[in-house]
Amino acid sequence: MNIIEQRLASTLTRGWWRLLLRGLAAIAFGILAWCRPGITLATLVLLFGFYSLADGILAAWTAFAGRKDHDGWWVLLLGGLVGIGIGIMTFTNPGLTTLALLFYIAIWAITKGVLEIVAAIRLRKEIEGEWLLIVGGLASVLFGMILMARPGEGALTIIWLIAAYAVFFGIVMVALAFKARSFVKQVAAR
Repeated sequence: MNIIEQRLASTLTRGWWRLLLRGLAAIAFGILAWCRPGITLATLVLLFGFYSLADGILAAWTAFAGRKDHDGWWVLLLGGLVGIGIGIMTFTNPGLTTLALLFYIAIWAITKGVLEIVAAIRLRKEIEGEWLLIVGGLASVLFGMILMARPGEGALTIIWLIAAYAVFFGIVMVALAFKARSFVKQVAAR
């Protein structure tokens, strides 16, 4: 293990419990979103804001705690500051946050879909199965258009996707926390 890897491992192992808190917060957010889909979108947006703020604070804290051990600590700090900023923005204007997020996703999906269709048409003589790329592009365009036309239904769908992501991310963070904790025990036993 080189010096950079040792420093990063040291930062993660000493702060394993912060990883655990991040994971548990993500899992709690995801499960709440799944179990209570009838909760108003505004409440879920505020929960997202709280999660984003908590995750950002814990990430920034981890970065500061490891700044002496790892030269790349600022990357984790930057991620934490973005989370804090999104959390604060969500609390100050939840309606705008919701609408902006939905339209960003819609615009991204439509643009991506159109570019996939163009790529498939241009590559039709070069590749086989270009029709699959066209179908994927059409699905992206359709998704984006539906999201713009029916943001309420699209918002609930997005909430389910965010919930799935949060639970998955949380499980990964909890697993990483326990791996980091076991590494501390292994080092202490030597």
